[in-house]
Amino acid sequence: MDTELSLFQKIITGETTLQKMIRKELLPLLADLRLAIVLLLLIAVFSISGTVLEQGQSLEYYQSNYPEHPALFGFLTWKFLVFIGLDHVYRTWWFLSLLVLFGSSLTACTFTRQLPTLKSARRWVYYDKPKQFQNIALSAELTTGSLTALEPLLKKRNYLVFQEGNKLYARRGLIGRIGPIIVHASMLIILAGSIIGSMTGFMAQELVPGGNTFQVKNIIDAGQFSESQVPKDWSVKVNRFWIDYDAEGRIDQFYSDLSVLNQQGEEVDRKTIHVNEPLHYQGVTFYQADWGIAALRVRVNKSPVFRLPMAQLDTQGKGRIWGTWIPIKPDFSAGVSVLARDLKGNVLVYNGKGELVSTVRKGMSTEVDGVTLFIDEIIGSTGLQIKADPGIPIVYLGFGLLMISVMMSYVSHSQIWALKDGDRLYIGGKTNRAKVTFEREIVAILDDLDNLDQNNTLSLGSLSENSQS
Repeated sequence: MDTELSLFQKIITGETTLQKMIRKELLPLLADLRLAIVLLLLIAVFSISGTVLEQGQSLEYYQSNYPEHPALFGFLTWKFLVFIGLDHVYRTWWFLSLLVLFGSSLTACTFTRQLPTLKSARRWVYYDKPKQFQNIALSAELTTGSLTALEPLLKKRNYLVFQEGNKLYARRGLIGRIGPIIVHASMLIILAGSIIGSMTGFMAQELVPGGNTFQVKNIIDAGQFSESQVPKDWSVKVNRFWIDYDAEGRIDQFYSDLSVLNQQGEEVDRKTIHVNEPLHYQGVTFYQADWGIAALRVRVNKSPVFRLPMAQLDTQGKGRIWGTWIPIKPDFSAGVSVLARDLKGNVLVYNGKGELVSTVRKGMSTEVDGVTLFIDEIIGSTGLQIKADPGIPIVYLGFGLLMISVMMSYVSHSQIWALKDGDRLYIGGKTNRAKVTFEREIVAILDDLDNLDQNNTLSLGSLSENSQS
């Protein structure tokens, strides 16, 4: 029994020691403003790196753009990017740890500083000795005036007034003390939304020819718990893709007519999207991001129409061009090449020797190597960027509260004390901001008190003269 009691006392002692260590060492460290500033700067720096460096690209992309020789800035190579996780900054364990640590710092500051400050601001203490007013920077001693006359002057200026006997206390702008707490709360909401989005969101890319139906498969970046966000019971059909060109032949805008289909193939939603005008469905957003040429519909002599895929060729950065090879003999022993740069309808036709024969518009034909080649259609493909981020509504909520709370924080918290001691009236006050305006307000209150006293004196003199007469 004694052994069990001793063990219980040790457990209680251990918990108490742990609590003391958290309260006296850990909480002050987390609530330190310097730590919060350092964490905020680190988050900002790595957020900027995630904006500057392309996120969620393939390994070949980073190998091509960030080679080892020569290394960018002497150290920035694809191996360094992949090892540190700069190719998906917002989903790395260390970036999420920074967010959690910064959130812990805000929480500790809220409970150790902001809430006690609000609690003390809600309490009021009457000043019952004249010498207490000497400790207030803004104070006055009057030989005239009364608390009865002072109270309506304060209420007129939206002060909440408390009076007990010959003592008075008034305050205004308590919301200014609540503002910083809501600022911290809104920042915590933003951090929570960011973490939720990083862990449950995904990003995908699809290049889909017009007329095809697809499901989201090509996921290039995803959080650890994003599986539930990837759509499995519905698909998307690209009804049509087209490009509008300006008068000079440059691309003005490209469009995709998309339909959302349920498992039975029925259309449940439809929208034509373009840049900055995406399709939203069940938390998944489809953005118009790119385009390409998918295939060519052609005929050779009197053959039926057949569809040949077109591949993008490597031009060493000199523009985009797609090409395909069209057989002109049944045994595939001979053929011609066709190239296209855009969806305007023009294609370049080369014979078997690689010589340019003609430029043909869709719906027309040309003679090449003894055959008649008909170009019926150029089929474009739409490049879609697909994202899901369940944390976005939470982040928007946090930013909304942040804007409101910042405005609340600019409200001045002003306090005024007054004491009637004999024939003397002592008044003093202080505020946490807009001190010049507050000083002018105190002076105006004193002037109003003086005017009221003079009016009362005149009124009493008039009454005395009337009574004598």
